[in-house]
Amino acid sequence: MRNKRFLFVLAGALVFGLLAAISVSRYLSGAQAYAKSLNNVVVAKVDIPLGTKIIPEQVTVAQFPRESVPDGTFDDPGKLVGRVAVVNIQAREPITDSRLAAEGTAGGLSAVIPEGYRAMTVKVDDVVGISGFIQPGTMVDIVVVIDPDPNSTNQNPISKIVLQNIKVLASGQNIDQPHNERETNSVKAVTLQVTPEQAEKLALAAIEGKLQLVMRNSIDQDDAQTVGVNKRSLLSGEHAQPAPDPGSLRSEQPKPQQSVQPAPRRAQQHPVSVQSNTPAQPAQPQPPRASVEMIEGAKKHNVDFP
Repeated sequence: MRNKRFLFVLAGALVFGLLAAISVSRYLSGAQAYAKSLNNVVVAKVDIPLGTKIIPEQVTVAQFPRESVPDGTFDDPGKLVGRVAVVNIQAREPITDSRLAAEGTAGGLSAVIPEGYRAMTVKVDDVVGISGFIQPGTMVDIVVVIDPDPNSTNQNPISKIVLQNIKVLASGQNIDQPHNERETNSVKAVTLQVTPEQAEKLALAAIEGKLQLVMRNSIDQDDAQTVGVNKRSLLSGEHAQPAPDPGSLRSEQPKPQQSVQPAPRRAQQHPVSVQSNTPAQPAQPQPPRASVEMIEGAKKHNVDFP
């Protein structure tokens, strides 16, 4: 009896030991397979502002699953030393080639200027700079107030939008947005991203007239064509329009109500009776009712059913 119990316990221990060995073997095999599927990816160790050259202390290596590795990543931190970031890179964020300027690009403002564009600085004050709310990355329109004929005795200045959807590259000497965007700062100049043709227009407008920056929604890409405003058209007034919701697009804004013109009154016309020549049709006879003859003793009578 004791031998049977001992054999039963021994068999159970062998079974549980075999199951544990199989489980550990599978776990180790899965861990080795997962480790083989990991790739080394260079990530930012700290926040890297745009326009700065990357140094070895700013990057490190992390392991990512092969299926989750973004395109254009690097596996060696040495390949990134000396490259310039063209966007803000957050800590623990993979660094891709699209976030970096071309090799050999100098740091600073020149690294964030796209190919075919130029950076041009204009003077601003608290009014022109929209009370300091103009920050790097803001999209603005440029309005110039200019006198078309300065030699004439009658001054008749014109206000006209000359450039639209212009990106602000720098506010003063700052090419990055502040940590708290609600805080405004007073600057004396802003740097705009313009094409060579736009730079010519902007230079002439700054010398011959007075500039005014108009902030626009960053996702509003519509092209507004205006005829400009002079003194005569300014005094003609403007119709009131419903105020749109903050940040709403033009398609989401309420449409102004159009005034409905009253319909012209028409002379009252007396109704004319029209007699029809169609002869009246004779009334059709109604179908006969169903009746049943009932005999009660010696009496007979008919009962009609409706």
